[in-house]
Amino acid sequence: MEHILISGFADEISPDFDEQLRVVTSLGMEYISLRTADGKGIADYTAEEVEEKLLPRLREANVKVSSLGSPIGKINVDDEEAFEKQLVQMEELCKICKVLDCKYIRMFSFFIPEGKNADDYKEIVIEKLKKFDAIAAKYNVVMIHENEKDIYGDIKERCKIILDALGSPHFKSVFDFANFVQCGEDTMECWELLRDHVAYIHIKDAVTTDKENVLCGTGEGKIAEILKRAIKEEGYQGFLTLEPHLVLFDALQSLETENAENIIKENKAKDGAEGYSMQYHALIDILDSIEKSN
Repeated sequence: MEHILISGFADEISPDFDEQLRVVTSLGMEYISLRTADGKGIADYTAEEVEEKLLPRLREANVKVSSLGSPIGKINVDDEEAFEKQLVQMEELCKICKVLDCKYIRMFSFFIPEGKNADDYKEIVIEKLKKFDAIAAKYNVVMIHENEKDIYGDIKERCKIILDALGSPHFKSVFDFANFVQCGEDTMECWELLRDHVAYIHIKDAVTTDKENVLCGTGEGKIAEILKRAIKEEGYQGFLTLEPHLVLFDALQSLETENAENIIKENKAKDGAEGYSMQYHALIDILDSIEKSN
């Protein structure tokens, strides 16, 4: 499957960037999604810092960056101060993309105030996303929207609303199986609705019983079924990005609105490196079975 590239959020291995690179290269991987390095989020780096501190180590390891795992849009929809800060960060993230020869910036569509109806925020969400889109267009990078819990674009219908409204070559979809499961969605129905917008896929699985993350292929995400359809029938090309969420890792608490212990109730591997390796090999097994299937 020469058109399928495997990447992953390597900060689930370790906060230490050298250890991240050591583990991914030991697995034979050539890409990472850069979310945090040396304990610092990618949106807190400048392009100059990335060029000076991270790029030489990436080159030495012969590892490229598939996407920036940014926190853009992971703020309250009515927090204007945070939004203005993120517009500045978005400019710098685009510059970082150029330094790393990276095309994609992962982002979100804003947290909705608790108890409020997300549909009431459609216009303001789209207006703000268009401002990010304008910056992405200026630098010719592609923002990829992740369907995350508790944001406007958490369920398939609202994801479709914003993707249609922006209608931009610089604003596409990340398909995250586990997040849809955790929102009570049927992932096959989500795929059918959104597939024309999908530019990037996260390999993360979950179960609805307690919304916990599990090894890919063992949950309710229908990962094998959807990947077979996407790759064999629909010609999907691009990245499959490991996001195991099998062990508690340093950056997790800053990524979730609820306690990390509610997302990962017990570690399913002895450490981040083992959990990452387990997810990698589980994905390889799924891809092998797809390749051998009719």
